[in-house]
Amino acid sequence: MSTQRTLSPRHRARNRVVVLLHRVGLPVGPMYLLTVPGRRTGLPRTTPVAPVVVADVRYVLQAYPGSDWAKNARAAGHGVLTRGRREQPVELVEVAEAERAPILREFPRQNPRGVAAFIRNGLVDSAAPESFASAAPRCTVFRATPAGGAA
Repeated sequence: MSTQRTLSPRHRARNRVVVLLHRVGLPVGPMYLLTVPGRRTGLPRTTPVAPVVVADVRYVLQAYPGSDWAKNARAAGHGVLTRGRREQPVELVEVAEAERAPILREFPRQNPRGVAAFIRNGLVDSAAPESFASAAPRCTVFRATPAGGAA
């Protein structure tokens, strides 16, 4: 269930379009771009993400098990969240499994269109918040706080 899943060519193309739209200043839906340095090359790697906000704290969730962006974020501990032309450097701290359930529970409420990726990848079996909460052992979550502690 938690084996690595790769993006289909269709999803890779969609991600490229989302990145392009953001770079010209046209954000799409709840999407942000997360850019983190590659763990081997150090080159910046960018992927679309849909953050969840719980108690005024932003979290980024991994919908594709074994994703390179999550491995890079774990290794680097920092990145840049971009929405349109607005960038914010962030510290990325992996949330302990025991603390993930309340954050995951919010995802289907805040990003209902993103639920399909979690179902398709076997992380959850339905759009129910409790199904997401039970995915805590299988779904990596990062707390994304402004770099330097600024609000």
